[in-house]
Amino acid sequence: MTHNEIPLVAFFKRMVDPSVILGSLYIVLVAMGEQFNGHYLVLMIIAFFVGTYVYDQIDLYRPLRSGRLLAFTRDTLIGWAIVVGVLMLIGHATGFSYEYSDRVMLVWFVVAPIALLSSHLAAYGIVVTRTKSTEMRSALIVGANEPGIKISERIFANPYFYIDVKGYFDDRDESRRSLGLTSPHLGKLSDIVPYVREHNVNLIFISLPISAQPRILELLEALQDTTASIYFVPDIYTFELMQARLDHIGGVPVVGICETPFTGINGAIKRVSDIVLALCILILLVPILIAIGIGVKLTSPGPIIFKQRRYGLNGEEIIVYKFRSMAVCEDGAVIVQAQRNDQRITKFGTFLRSSSLDELPQFFNVLQGRMSIVGPRPHAVAHNEMYRKLIKGYMLRHKVKPGITGWAQVNGYRGETDTLEKMKSRIEFDLDYLRNWSMPLDLWIILRTVREVTRRNSAY
Repeated sequence: MTHNEIPLVAFFKRMVDPSVILGSLYIVLVAMGEQFNGHYLVLMIIAFFVGTYVYDQIDLYRPLRSGRLLAFTRDTLIGWAIVVGVLMLIGHATGFSYEYSDRVMLVWFVVAPIALLSSHLAAYGIVVTRTKSTEMRSALIVGANEPGIKISERIFANPYFYIDVKGYFDDRDESRRSLGLTSPHLGKLSDIVPYVREHNVNLIFISLPISAQPRILELLEALQDTTASIYFVPDIYTFELMQARLDHIGGVPVVGICETPFTGINGAIKRVSDIVLALCILILLVPILIAIGIGVKLTSPGPIIFKQRRYGLNGEEIIVYKFRSMAVCEDGAVIVQAQRNDQRITKFGTFLRSSSLDELPQFFNVLQGRMSIVGPRPHAVAHNEMYRKLIKGYMLRHKVKPGITGWAQVNGYRGETDTLEKMKSRIEFDLDYLRNWSMPLDLWIILRTVREVTRRNSAY
């Protein structure tokens, strides 16, 4: 089925497009005799995230799939203009724009879209050559329900599948069939085999619920007398799943219902971006780290770094670092969350917490591989053991590494969670992050975190 889905499109979205954007900047630097330094590395990272997000939002690849080259060219140029605008805005807001050569930036802004267009037009030529002789394949959908409608919509939205949906078969009367059907109702299940034989149908998508197993088995047995390819669309996809995907174990097909988003290339991208960003941040903040360490030591007795046990990836215990902000170091079976005007917090600790500077040592946790820059915030072991019994799905947040910042924190759940309802809301945001993770989402969370911590009004 997937041989007509233009894997080149997915390949370009994941690998080639970022490489073209970043590679063109590097080539311009070399060609113009400019030195590649840390500032250009930061620019590359930001450009990667911004470019991926922008082109995904405008669905750059839709006009390419439908053969509209002029529209594709327009969307490429408009998308790049947006990327350039965002980069300039970030540069002026952070003061980084003065670190870059105006000549290099101008040439890069011109060269990058030309390189993008050239690479995509080359890919388009390859695709057209491979598919111009492809014949349309006729298809039927068994089950006029939500899964059937979804598979039909995907087929209509992708003309390069070269699939023509003839219609639906369903035993129910019209009043019980799902709304939104764009193809005709062709009959009952008993009419399928005669129709397939008469019209030489190529593909059949069975979207009946799992509860209809006897009817499915009966249909499969009857269809063995045809040459149609048969695909089962399980109705589990109508539920709210977490990173659901198809896989196989030793050749046996399985359906992943609850999975981490960081598998395969996604895991590699996440880890590389964590290392690069953590190194850049730590190098830039060395003077601040030293100053904070001195401030902690001079203002209260005790260690500079507070180490606390937390649950990490897959619920395994890890040690998390923070600058000590309290006069005590609690890490026992019972831990009281920090509250406003908490007497345990030192005066210097109050400043560290309100500015989130106490979290900076956790970038070392990121380099160790224990944490990620973006992910669900780690809770104390004692709190985990308490809330896992009270909140459904609580432990699912540990399917990924804990983060220095997260989706819940930038949505108002930073600091103390003094009620069960607040903790439930925080967990729901954590699970929402797992369901919808993308690198642009990580970038958006980082940018919002920078804005949030400047307000200094929610952490204690």
